[in-house]
Amino acid sequence: MFRSFFGNQRWWVWAWLGSGLILLGTWYKVQLSVQINDWFGAFYDSVQKALSQPGSITEASYLSLLLSFFQIAAIFVLVAVLQEFLAKHFVFRWRTAMNDFYVAHWSRLRHIEGASQRVQEDTMRFARLMETLGLGLMDSLLTLLAFLPILWTLSEKVTALPWIGPVPHSLVYVALLFAIFGTVLLAGVGGKLPGLEYANQRVEAAYRKELVLGEDDPLRATPPTLKDLFTAVRTNHFRMYFHYMYFDAAKWSYLQAGVLVPYIALAPSIVAGAFTLGVMEQIARAFSQVQESFQYLVRSWSSIVELVSVFKRLRAFEKTL
Repeated sequence: MFRSFFGNQRWWVWAWLGSGLILLGTWYKVQLSVQINDWFGAFYDSVQKALSQPGSITEASYLSLLLSFFQIAAIFVLVAVLQEFLAKHFVFRWRTAMNDFYVAHWSRLRHIEGASQRVQEDTMRFARLMETLGLGLMDSLLTLLAFLPILWTLSEKVTALPWIGPVPHSLVYVALLFAIFGTVLLAGVGGKLPGLEYANQRVEAAYRKELVLGEDDPLRATPPTLKDLFTAVRTNHFRMYFHYMYFDAAKWSYLQAGVLVPYIALAPSIVAGAFTLGVMEQIARAFSQVQESFQYLVRSWSSIVELVSVFKRLRAFEKTL
């Protein structure tokens, strides 16, 4: 899965240079996000000043602020589009490397259960999921590196936490503890999902294989056989739906509660008028960026579950070699 792409000289340019360019694009997007965070601070301070002191700012200066945001956002969109384009080509090259490796050994692999699916579909899903999770991980780490010092500094303006009192750099600890709580919660609640996803791929592969064989052999894919195979598919899907139901309930409840966490933490400081509206907005946005970075596993859990199941299938596939 990895050696066929990153260890093959044929793919070194795409594997290593492509990874570097994608990482560079992610880093630059994070720097633009920092600029946008600073812009919101200046913008809301100007709005607060204009609303509290009519005539204190001109319409030209207000529109100039909006134009500066447009300039940053335009660059962000351009970088994001180019990065996504490059990432899609990167993923297809990775899939091609795996496909070529498996096809070269097809004579030894063709008898394995679901061999055609593993070569055609699982390689595609593996590369796609690695792109999604890899980009998400890079973005989370670089965002954390950029925004953690900002939140650390802005936390000095927070006078105290509710029910606790003064805590130096408190918002950093609040974000970290809340993310750890969510990760542990969803890891416990979703512990059965990787196994169910893996089992689901097996029953789907068995059903699809029988249908394919029935295209050429009238003795295969008989109604009783298909009924039994589809019953296994339905049973596993319904079992997954049940487990995903309480997993989703826990995930969405946690994420919705997280929206209020920074404002709860800021309550004593807001009541005391410790900072301006612009500073509050900067703190809230920086807290959100740091919190989302810490919550990488929480937000990616469904994709991780799918990747684990695909990895298991391809790993078992490769053991034959």
